[in-house]
Amino acid sequence: MRMEIELMTMADLDRVSEIERLSFSSPWPRSAFADELTRNEQAQYVVAKAADGGVMGYAGMWLICDEAHVTNVAVHPGYRRSGVGRAMMAALMRLARARGARRMTLEVRVSNHGAQALYMSLGFEPAGIRPRYYEDNKEDALIMWVEDLDAALEAVDSCEGRAEGRRPLGVD
Repeated sequence: MRMEIELMTMADLDRVSEIERLSFSSPWPRSAFADELTRNEQAQYVVAKAADGGVMGYAGMWLICDEAHVTNVAVHPGYRRSGVGRAMMAALMRLARARGARRMTLEVRVSNHGAQALYMSLGFEPAGIRPRYYEDNKEDALIMWVEDLDAALEAVDSCEGRAEGRRPLGVD
């Protein structure tokens, strides 16, 4: 499937909000994404766009010192399990590294084995549990880390053929 990963803009927010509502029982409001784009200097968000320009998914992170914290990852139900989430996560990792991050972390529901497998395939490792982390049902969160973004990206890039000269998002 052909897709482009781009930095999120205000023009993407209606579709991002729709995907958010379809993906989560306690969705962020549109205004929260607008604030992330316009007021939060640490926030970086990407969208995956189909050939027709439609948003297929989005992912975001906060960059604090030399760490990146993934805040959101969601894919429209019609595009799940097609590589969109992996492409966005790899783009976030590249963007984080280009902006000076050396490590990356995230929380994922302990019941979300599919997402955990994706994150592990990108070099994330389980590091602990946040009890009762999720507001909607008080489910625990698994904390995952990539301690060495350079090494993780080297592995991701070799799997994706990036060594053949394609330029990743966020690298000049």
